[in-house]
Amino acid sequence: MTTARLPRIDLSQLSREQHPTIDLRVNIYEESTRNFLKALVNFKNNAIASISERRKYQATEKKKITEKSQHVEAEINNCKLKEIDLVADLEREKVERKDAELGIAALQRQLTSLRDRCAAIQGEIEQYRAITTNLRREKDKERATLSTHASRISPELFACEQQLACAIEGVGKDKLLFRFTNIDPEDHTREASFVLDIAESTYKVITISPNLPTMSVLLSQLSESGDIYWFIREVQKVFIDTFAGS
Repeated sequence: MTTARLPRIDLSQLSREQHPTIDLRVNIYEESTRNFLKALVNFKNNAIASISERRKYQATEKKKITEKSQHVEAEINNCKLKEIDLVADLEREKVERKDAELGIAALQRQLTSLRDRCAAIQGEIEQYRAITTNLRREKDKERATLSTHASRISPELFACEQQLACAIEGVGKDKLLFRFTNIDPEDHTREASFVLDIAESTYKVITISPNLPTMSVLLSQLSESGDIYWFIREVQKVFIDTFAGS
């Protein structure tokens, strides 16, 4: 806003006039005053608007800061809860680790004991292997001896079987099967047999076909005399008489 400058007043000239007047240019002053007041009002309104905007901005920022503070406080509380849970987890893991270490120590002791036991068993196995090797060597010797005796006895056994019309074979440990043929003149396909247990000094007949009532007497005499050849001949005679009587 530009202020109009008033002209210089010549007082000497003014005093010579009949009706001296001074033009104060009140209209210009009033217009200047109105412009000033208008500018002042605009400034006031602008200031009020600016202050209002600042207040709104500050309120918004305060609200944001409050919300952010609440959010941060919530995060802090959440972190504290997580910290409590984490501490509890660490304590639990510490206990579990201690239990695991104790378990591992126990397992290591068991493993050491098992290794010692395995070493002892391995030593026993080696001893058993040596014993087995010796037993196998002795069995081989016995088998060779028995084979030698068998080769010598086989011709005698064959002759005995031919003479007695009786086949003899082993059917188990200490058990002999006696099978008789040519005991029925009318039917040469018929056979008689029995299984004799020779494990003990008292002989036993396990199975017999057909049944002989006098077998118990013959076994008693065999146990007393030990004459197996006589026993076979007597049993054969009884079988023949049984088939002849039937």
